[in-house]
Amino acid sequence: MATIDNLKAAFAGESQANRTYLAFAKKADAEGMKQIAKLFRAAAAAETVHALSHLRVMGGVKGTLDNLQAAIAGEGHEFKEMYPQFVAEAVAEGARSAENSFKDAMAVEEIHSSLYSEALTAAKAGNDLPSAKIYVCGVCGNTVVGEVPDQCPICGARSNKFTEIE
Repeated sequence: MATIDNLKAAFAGESQANRTYLAFAKKADAEGMKQIAKLFRAAAAAETVHALSHLRVMGGVKGTLDNLQAAIAGEGHEFKEMYPQFVAEAVAEGARSAENSFKDAMAVEEIHSSLYSEALTAAKAGNDLPSAKIYVCGVCGNTVVGEVPDQCPICGARSNKFTEIE
């Protein structure tokens, strides 16, 4: 395997480990094991350091215009190609929970693509986006700029499930 392929695999593995360890930390917190939760969060932070190092070495972070174009392409692939296939396979297998998870993600990825497209338009004009609050639904990941809806249009969660992003 070529070094670039190894870097890509390492980036993917470290990124996945980060998210997994954060999920483990949340569970440990819920079970009252605060120090174990802290250990999982520390390991997750270390995995992020590794992932970002691999991405940097691969030249994966460029200028904001290029990064926005890459994000639009990635989100577009997910909601147009990847998730529709995943939903169809889940339906065929009767995997209802997976189907719902894929459908929620697919809807949110389309929103992300739209938000990134707006950001690209602004950046091409030499501008940042207007200052606004941004919220994420803790159930499905729906991303909202401005006011939180009373009910998430993707998953139906109440407004208190949204977290403001700083």
